[in-house]
Amino acid sequence: MSASETNVLELAAESAEADPIEALREALSALLDGMIAAGRGPHHLLEMSWASEQPAAFHLSRHEIELAYREVLIGFRPPIRLLPKDGPGLTVHARLAEPGPLPDVEVDGYPLRELARQYSPRLQADMKALFRQWSRDGAGFRASHAGLDLAYGPGRFETLDLYRPAGAQLPPIFVFVHGGYWQASDKIQHAQFAQGLLDAGFAVAMPNYGLAPETALEASIVQTVAALSFLVQEAEALGLDPARLHLCGHSAGAHLAAMALASPGCPPVGSALLLSGLYHLEPLGHLPIGRLLGLADPARAMRLSPLSQPRPLVQNIALAVGEGESEAFKAQSIALAETWRIPEPLICPGHHFSMLDGLNGGALLDLALRMAARQ
Repeated sequence: MSASETNVLELAAESAEADPIEALREALSALLDGMIAAGRGPHHLLEMSWASEQPAAFHLSRHEIELAYREVLIGFRPPIRLLPKDGPGLTVHARLAEPGPLPDVEVDGYPLRELARQYSPRLQADMKALFRQWSRDGAGFRASHAGLDLAYGPGRFETLDLYRPAGAQLPPIFVFVHGGYWQASDKIQHAQFAQGLLDAGFAVAMPNYGLAPETALEASIVQTVAALSFLVQEAEALGLDPARLHLCGHSAGAHLAAMALASPGCPPVGSALLLSGLYHLEPLGHLPIGRLLGLADPARAMRLSPLSQPRPLVQNIALAVGEGESEAFKAQSIALAETWRIPEPLICPGHHFSMLDGLNGGALLDLALRMAARQ
Protein backbone atom coordinates (compact mmCIF):
# COMPACT_ATOMS: atom_id res chain seq x y z
CA MET A 1 0.00 0.00 0.00
CA SER A 2 1.49 3.39 -0.94
CA ALA A 3 0.44 6.94 -1.60
CA SER A 4 1.85 9.02 -4.44
CA GLU A 5 2.67 12.70 -4.31
CA THR A 6 -0.77 13.46 -5.74
CA ASN A 7 -2.41 11.57 -2.85
CA VAL A 8 -3.73 8.83 -5.12
CA LEU A 9 -3.91 5.71 -2.97
CA GLU A 10 -2.91 2.32 -4.34
CA LEU A 11 -4.37 -0.81 -2.76
CA ALA A 12 -4.04 -4.51 -3.53
CA ALA A 13 -5.96 -7.57 -2.38
CA GLU A 14 -5.72 -11.25 -3.20
CA SER A 15 -7.79 -14.41 -3.06
CA ALA A 16 -6.66 -18.01 -3.40
CA GLU A 17 -10.22 -19.25 -4.04
CA ALA A 18 -10.47 -21.46 -7.13
CA ASP A 19 -14.05 -20.48 -7.96
CA PRO A 20 -14.06 -17.10 -9.77
CA ILE A 21 -17.23 -15.91 -8.02
CA GLU A 22 -15.87 -16.64 -4.55
CA ALA A 23 -12.44 -15.29 -5.49
CA LEU A 24 -13.94 -11.99 -6.62
CA ARG A 25 -16.14 -11.69 -3.53
CA GLU A 26 -13.18 -12.34 -1.25
CA ALA A 27 -10.70 -10.05 -3.00
CA LEU A 28 -13.13 -7.15 -3.38
CA SER A 29 -14.27 -7.49 0.24
CA ALA A 30 -10.66 -7.27 1.39
CA LEU A 31 -10.15 -4.30 -0.91
CA LEU A 32 -13.21 -2.57 0.56
CA ASP A 33 -11.85 -3.13 4.07
CA GLY A 34 -8.66 -1.41 2.99
CA MET A 35 -10.58 1.51 1.51
CA ILE A 36 -12.54 2.03 4.71
CA ALA A 37 -9.40 1.83 6.85
CA ALA A 38 -7.89 4.54 4.65
CA GLY A 39 -10.94 6.77 4.97
CA ARG A 40 -12.10 6.18 1.39
CA GLY A 41 -14.93 4.35 -0.29
CA PRO A 42 -16.02 2.88 -3.63
CA HIS A 43 -16.87 6.36 -4.94
CA HIS A 44 -13.15 7.21 -4.76
CA LEU A 45 -12.17 4.44 -7.20
CA LEU A 46 -10.24 5.67 -10.26
CA GLU A 47 -9.25 2.39 -11.92
CA MET A 48 -8.74 -1.28 -11.17
CA SER A 49 -6.92 -4.28 -12.59
CA TRP A 50 -7.72 -7.95 -11.97
CA ALA A 51 -4.98 -10.48 -12.65
CA SER A 52 -5.55 -14.23 -12.88
CA GLU A 53 -4.53 -17.31 -14.85
CA GLN A 54 -7.85 -17.15 -16.73
CA PRO A 55 -8.88 -13.49 -17.11
CA ALA A 56 -11.91 -14.37 -19.23
CA ALA A 57 -13.46 -16.14 -16.24
CA PHE A 58 -13.70 -12.73 -14.56
CA HIS A 59 -15.25 -10.89 -17.47
CA LEU A 60 -18.01 -8.56 -16.26
CA SER A 61 -20.28 -9.65 -19.11
CA ARG A 62 -20.79 -12.83 -17.07
CA HIS A 63 -23.95 -12.30 -15.04
CA GLU A 64 -22.56 -14.07 -11.97
CA ILE A 65 -19.39 -11.97 -12.03
CA GLU A 66 -21.33 -8.74 -12.37
CA LEU A 67 -23.57 -9.68 -9.43
CA ALA A 68 -20.56 -10.59 -7.28
CA TYR A 69 -18.98 -7.22 -8.07
CA ARG A 70 -22.19 -5.35 -7.22
CA GLU A 71 -22.55 -7.27 -3.96
CA VAL A 72 -19.43 -5.52 -2.70
CA LEU A 73 -19.05 -2.23 -4.59
CA ILE A 74 -22.65 -1.78 -5.85
CA GLY A 75 -22.81 0.56 -8.86
CA PHE A 76 -19.43 2.28 -8.46
CA ARG A 77 -17.38 0.88 -11.33
CA PRO A 78 -14.18 2.49 -12.60
CA PRO A 79 -12.36 1.24 -15.72
CA ILE A 80 -11.24 -2.36 -15.07
CA ARG A 81 -8.43 -4.19 -16.88
CA LEU A 82 -8.28 -7.98 -16.94
CA LEU A 83 -4.68 -9.17 -16.95
CA PRO A 84 -3.02 -12.60 -17.18
CA LYS A 85 -0.66 -13.80 -14.46
CA ASP A 86 1.23 -16.96 -13.61
CA GLY A 87 -0.08 -18.96 -10.70
CA PRO A 88 -3.47 -19.55 -9.14
CA GLY A 89 -5.77 -17.06 -7.46
CA LEU A 90 -6.92 -13.54 -8.16
CA THR A 91 -4.99 -10.32 -7.49
CA VAL A 92 -6.86 -7.02 -7.53
CA HIS A 93 -5.12 -3.65 -7.72
CA ALA A 94 -6.98 -0.35 -7.32
CA ARG A 95 -6.17 3.34 -7.44
CA LEU A 96 -8.31 5.69 -5.39
CA ALA A 97 -8.63 9.46 -5.35
CA GLU A 98 -8.05 11.56 -2.27
CA PRO A 99 -11.26 12.19 -0.31
CA GLY A 100 -12.33 15.80 -0.20
CA PRO A 101 -13.66 17.59 2.88
CA LEU A 102 -17.30 16.99 3.79
CA PRO A 103 -19.51 20.08 3.55
CA ASP A 104 -20.55 21.40 6.94
CA VAL A 105 -24.28 20.91 6.40
CA GLU A 106 -27.09 18.95 7.99
CA VAL A 107 -29.79 17.03 6.12
CA ASP A 108 -32.92 16.05 8.02
CA GLY A 109 -31.02 16.89 11.20
CA TYR A 110 -28.02 14.67 10.38
CA PRO A 111 -24.46 15.78 9.57
CA LEU A 112 -23.40 14.19 6.29
CA ARG A 113 -21.27 11.50 7.89
CA GLU A 114 -24.19 10.42 10.09
CA LEU A 115 -26.60 10.70 7.15
CA ALA A 116 -24.43 8.21 5.25
CA ARG A 117 -24.53 5.86 8.22
CA GLN A 118 -28.31 6.18 8.51
CA TYR A 119 -28.74 5.24 4.86
CA SER A 120 -26.21 2.37 4.89
CA PRO A 121 -28.18 -0.75 5.86
CA ARG A 122 -25.16 -2.87 4.93
CA LEU A 123 -23.65 -1.83 8.25
CA GLN A 124 -26.25 -4.06 9.93
CA ALA A 125 -24.91 -7.33 8.52
CA ASP A 126 -21.84 -9.19 7.27
CA MET A 127 -22.72 -8.68 3.62
CA LYS A 128 -20.24 -11.19 2.21
CA ALA A 129 -21.69 -13.91 4.44
CA LEU A 130 -25.25 -12.73 3.76
CA PHE A 131 -24.95 -12.82 -0.01
CA ARG A 132 -23.21 -16.19 0.11
CA GLN A 133 -26.05 -17.58 2.23
CA TRP A 134 -28.77 -16.01 0.09
CA SER A 135 -27.09 -17.35 -3.06
CA ARG A 136 -26.91 -20.87 -1.60
CA ASP A 137 -30.47 -20.75 -0.25
CA GLY A 138 -31.87 -19.31 -3.47
CA ALA A 139 -30.10 -21.87 -5.65
CA GLY A 140 -31.26 -24.68 -3.36
CA PHE A 141 -34.85 -23.47 -3.49
CA ARG A 142 -34.83 -23.18 -7.27
CA ALA A 143 -33.35 -26.66 -7.60
CA SER A 144 -36.13 -28.19 -5.52
CA HIS A 145 -39.04 -26.24 -7.03
CA ALA A 146 -40.28 -26.46 -10.58
CA GLY A 147 -40.21 -22.74 -11.28
CA LEU A 148 -40.37 -21.05 -14.66
CA ASP A 149 -37.83 -18.46 -15.81
CA LEU A 150 -39.92 -16.19 -18.05
CA ALA A 151 -39.12 -13.10 -20.12
CA TYR A 152 -41.56 -10.23 -19.61
CA GLY A 153 -39.63 -7.97 -21.98
CA PRO A 154 -36.69 -7.94 -24.43
CA GLY A 155 -34.01 -6.62 -22.06
CA ARG A 156 -31.36 -8.78 -20.39
CA PHE A 157 -32.82 -8.11 -16.94
CA GLU A 158 -36.48 -8.26 -18.03
CA THR A 159 -37.12 -11.75 -16.69
CA LEU A 160 -39.04 -13.21 -13.78
CA ASP A 161 -39.17 -16.50 -11.94
CA LEU A 162 -42.63 -17.95 -11.36
CA TYR A 163 -43.34 -20.59 -8.72
CA ARG A 164 -46.74 -22.27 -8.49
CA PRO A 165 -48.30 -23.88 -5.42
CA ALA A 166 -48.76 -27.63 -5.72
CA GLY A 167 -52.17 -28.69 -6.97
CA ALA A 168 -53.69 -25.20 -7.09
CA GLN A 169 -56.04 -24.17 -9.87
CA LEU A 170 -55.87 -20.49 -10.87
CA PRO A 171 -53.98 -19.38 -7.75
CA PRO A 172 -53.65 -15.70 -6.79
CA ILE A 173 -50.37 -14.02 -7.73
CA PHE A 174 -47.90 -12.58 -5.21
CA VAL A 175 -45.15 -10.50 -6.84
CA PHE A 176 -41.95 -9.82 -4.88
CA VAL A 177 -39.54 -7.08 -6.09
CA HIS A 178 -36.06 -7.48 -4.63
CA GLY A 179 -33.90 -4.72 -3.15
CA GLY A 180 -30.22 -3.82 -3.51
CA TYR A 181 -30.17 -0.01 -3.62
CA TRP A 182 -31.35 -0.30 -7.25
CA GLN A 183 -27.80 -1.47 -8.08
CA ALA A 184 -27.32 -5.01 -6.81
CA SER A 185 -28.82 -8.43 -6.11
CA ASP A 186 -31.04 -10.69 -8.19
CA LYS A 187 -34.25 -12.70 -8.14
CA ILE A 188 -32.22 -15.89 -7.67
CA GLN A 189 -30.94 -14.69 -4.30
CA HIS A 190 -34.50 -14.20 -3.01
CA ALA A 191 -36.22 -17.35 -4.22
CA GLN A 192 -36.17 -18.89 -0.73
CA PHE A 193 -38.50 -16.18 0.56
CA ALA A 194 -41.33 -17.56 -1.59
CA GLN A 195 -41.94 -20.65 0.54
CA GLY A 196 -44.42 -19.15 3.00
CA LEU A 197 -46.62 -17.70 0.26
CA LEU A 198 -46.46 -20.91 -1.77
CA ASP A 199 -47.59 -22.89 1.27
CA ALA A 200 -50.50 -20.45 1.61
CA GLY A 201 -51.64 -21.19 -1.96
CA PHE A 202 -50.14 -18.23 -3.85
CA ALA A 203 -48.19 -18.36 -7.07
CA VAL A 204 -45.07 -16.27 -6.44
CA ALA A 205 -43.40 -14.19 -9.15
CA MET A 206 -39.97 -12.65 -8.63
CA PRO A 207 -38.97 -10.16 -11.34
CA ASN A 208 -35.57 -8.74 -12.08
CA TYR A 209 -35.11 -5.20 -13.36
CA GLY A 210 -32.24 -3.28 -14.89
CA LEU A 211 -29.63 -2.21 -12.35
CA ALA A 212 -28.40 1.35 -11.84
CA PRO A 213 -26.57 3.41 -12.79
CA GLU A 214 -26.61 1.77 -16.23
CA THR A 215 -30.41 1.60 -15.99
CA ALA A 216 -32.13 4.78 -14.82
CA LEU A 217 -34.59 4.50 -11.95
CA GLU A 218 -37.36 5.69 -14.27
CA ALA A 219 -36.70 2.68 -16.51
CA SER A 220 -36.71 0.27 -13.56
CA ILE A 221 -40.14 1.59 -12.57
CA VAL A 222 -41.40 1.02 -16.11
CA GLN A 223 -39.98 -2.52 -16.01
CA THR A 224 -41.77 -3.24 -12.73
CA VAL A 225 -45.07 -2.18 -14.27
CA ALA A 226 -44.26 -4.27 -17.34
CA ALA A 227 -43.70 -7.37 -15.18
CA LEU A 228 -47.08 -6.90 -13.50
CA SER A 229 -48.79 -6.33 -16.85
CA PHE A 230 -47.15 -9.44 -18.31
CA LEU A 231 -48.52 -11.61 -15.49
CA VAL A 232 -52.01 -10.25 -16.03
CA GLN A 233 -51.90 -10.53 -19.82
CA GLU A 234 -50.46 -14.06 -19.75
CA ALA A 235 -52.50 -15.27 -16.78
CA GLU A 236 -54.62 -17.68 -18.80
CA ALA A 237 -51.58 -19.29 -20.41
CA LEU A 238 -49.80 -19.49 -17.05
CA GLY A 239 -52.83 -20.79 -15.13
CA LEU A 240 -53.08 -17.79 -12.80
CA ASP A 241 -55.92 -15.63 -11.50
CA PRO A 242 -55.27 -12.10 -12.83
CA ALA A 243 -58.02 -10.67 -10.64
CA ARG A 244 -56.03 -11.52 -7.51
CA LEU A 245 -52.71 -9.76 -8.04
CA HIS A 246 -50.69 -8.73 -4.98
CA LEU A 247 -47.45 -6.74 -4.86
CA CYS A 248 -44.57 -6.70 -2.39
CA GLY A 249 -41.17 -5.03 -2.49
CA HIS A 250 -38.19 -4.78 -0.17
CA SER A 251 -35.86 -1.78 0.23
CA ALA A 252 -35.24 -0.36 -3.27
CA GLY A 253 -37.81 -2.91 -4.44
CA ALA A 254 -40.36 -1.30 -2.12
CA HIS A 255 -39.64 2.04 -3.78
CA LEU A 256 -40.14 0.48 -7.23
CA ALA A 257 -43.33 -1.22 -6.08
CA ALA A 258 -44.70 2.02 -4.62
CA MET A 259 -43.87 3.97 -7.78
CA ALA A 260 -45.39 1.21 -9.92
CA LEU A 261 -48.63 1.47 -7.92
CA ALA A 262 -48.70 5.20 -8.63
CA SER A 263 -48.06 4.72 -12.37
CA PRO A 264 -50.99 5.17 -14.79
CA GLY A 265 -50.25 1.90 -16.61
CA CYS A 266 -50.20 -0.32 -13.53
CA PRO A 267 -52.80 -3.12 -13.66
CA PRO A 268 -55.25 -3.41 -10.74
CA VAL A 269 -53.53 -4.67 -7.59
CA GLY A 270 -55.47 -6.20 -4.71
CA SER A 271 -52.93 -5.46 -1.97
CA ALA A 272 -49.44 -4.07 -1.55
CA LEU A 273 -46.86 -4.80 1.15
CA LEU A 274 -43.91 -2.40 1.23
CA LEU A 275 -40.93 -3.53 3.30
CA SER A 276 -38.40 -1.01 4.60
CA GLY A 277 -38.45 1.12 1.49
CA LEU A 278 -37.04 4.45 0.41
CA TYR A 279 -39.93 6.82 -0.31
CA HIS A 280 -38.28 10.27 -0.05
CA LEU A 281 -35.17 10.31 -2.23
CA GLU A 282 -33.97 13.90 -1.77
CA PRO A 283 -31.70 13.09 1.23
CA LEU A 284 -29.81 10.54 -0.86
CA GLY A 285 -28.81 13.25 -3.31
CA HIS A 286 -26.40 14.61 -0.70
CA LEU A 287 -24.48 11.31 -0.59
CA PRO A 288 -22.14 9.66 -3.14
CA ILE A 289 -24.62 6.85 -3.73
CA GLY A 290 -27.36 9.35 -4.52
CA ARG A 291 -25.15 11.34 -6.86
CA LEU A 292 -24.33 8.10 -8.70
CA LEU A 293 -28.08 7.56 -9.13
CA GLY A 294 -28.65 11.09 -10.41
CA LEU A 295 -30.54 12.21 -7.31
CA ALA A 296 -28.50 15.36 -6.71
CA ASP A 297 -31.14 17.10 -8.85
CA PRO A 298 -33.85 17.87 -6.25
CA ALA A 299 -36.59 18.08 -8.86
CA ARG A 300 -35.77 14.62 -10.21
CA ALA A 301 -35.47 13.20 -6.70
CA MET A 302 -38.93 14.59 -5.94
CA ARG A 303 -40.46 13.14 -9.11
CA LEU A 304 -39.05 9.74 -8.19
CA SER A 305 -40.29 9.86 -4.58
CA PRO A 306 -43.47 8.00 -3.65
CA LEU A 307 -44.04 10.68 -1.00
CA SER A 308 -44.67 13.15 -3.82
CA GLN A 309 -47.25 10.87 -5.48
CA PRO A 310 -50.97 10.81 -4.69
CA ARG A 311 -52.07 7.75 -2.76
CA PRO A 312 -52.63 4.91 -5.25
CA LEU A 313 -56.14 3.57 -5.69
CA VAL A 314 -55.11 0.24 -4.15
CA GLN A 315 -57.36 -0.21 -1.14
CA ASN A 316 -55.04 -2.40 0.93
CA ILE A 317 -51.51 -1.08 1.47
CA ALA A 318 -49.31 -2.06 4.42
CA LEU A 319 -45.81 -1.11 5.52
CA ALA A 320 -43.23 -2.94 7.61
CA VAL A 321 -39.71 -2.22 8.85
CA GLY A 322 -37.15 -4.22 10.80
CA GLU A 323 -36.76 -3.55 14.49
CA GLY A 324 -33.02 -3.09 14.00
CA GLU A 325 -33.35 -0.55 11.17
CA SER A 326 -31.78 2.90 11.37
CA GLU A 327 -33.99 5.77 12.47
CA ALA A 328 -33.89 7.29 8.98
CA PHE A 329 -35.19 4.11 7.36
CA LYS A 330 -37.97 3.86 9.93
CA ALA A 331 -38.83 7.52 9.38
CA GLN A 332 -39.22 6.92 5.64
CA SER A 333 -42.00 4.38 6.24
CA ILE A 334 -43.65 6.50 8.92
CA ALA A 335 -43.73 9.47 6.54
CA LEU A 336 -45.30 7.43 3.75
CA ALA A 337 -47.92 6.06 6.13
CA GLU A 338 -48.87 9.60 7.13
CA THR A 339 -48.85 10.94 3.57
CA TRP A 340 -50.85 8.08 2.07
CA ARG A 341 -53.04 7.74 5.17
CA ILE A 342 -52.36 4.07 5.74
CA PRO A 343 -51.66 2.24 9.03
CA GLU A 344 -48.29 2.86 10.67
CA PRO A 345 -45.58 0.32 9.83
CA LEU A 346 -45.43 -3.10 11.40
CA ILE A 347 -42.18 -3.46 13.37
CA CYS A 348 -40.69 -6.85 12.50
CA PRO A 349 -37.99 -8.84 14.30
CA GLY A 350 -34.52 -8.44 12.83
CA HIS A 351 -32.68 -5.84 10.79
CA HIS A 352 -33.02 -4.58 7.24
CA PHE A 353 -32.13 -7.95 5.69
CA SER A 354 -33.13 -10.57 8.25
CA MET A 355 -36.68 -9.17 8.41
CA LEU A 356 -37.32 -11.03 5.13
CA ASP A 357 -37.25 -14.31 7.05
CA GLY A 358 -40.67 -13.26 8.31
CA LEU A 359 -42.18 -13.90 4.87
CA ASN A 360 -41.80 -17.60 5.61
CA GLY A 361 -43.59 -17.47 8.95
CA GLY A 362 -44.52 -15.01 11.66
CA ALA A 363 -46.10 -11.59 11.84
CA LEU A 364 -44.88 -10.48 8.41
CA LEU A 365 -46.40 -13.45 6.60
CA ASP A 366 -49.58 -13.04 8.65
CA LEU A 367 -49.77 -9.39 7.56
CA ALA A 368 -49.30 -10.32 3.90
CA LEU A 369 -52.06 -12.90 4.09
CA ARG A 370 -54.45 -10.55 5.94
CA MET A 371 -53.95 -7.81 3.36
CA ALA A 372 -54.52 -10.21 0.46
CA ALA A 373 -57.65 -11.63 2.09
CA ARG A 374 -59.23 -8.15 2.23
CA GLN A 375 -59.31 -7.84 -1.56
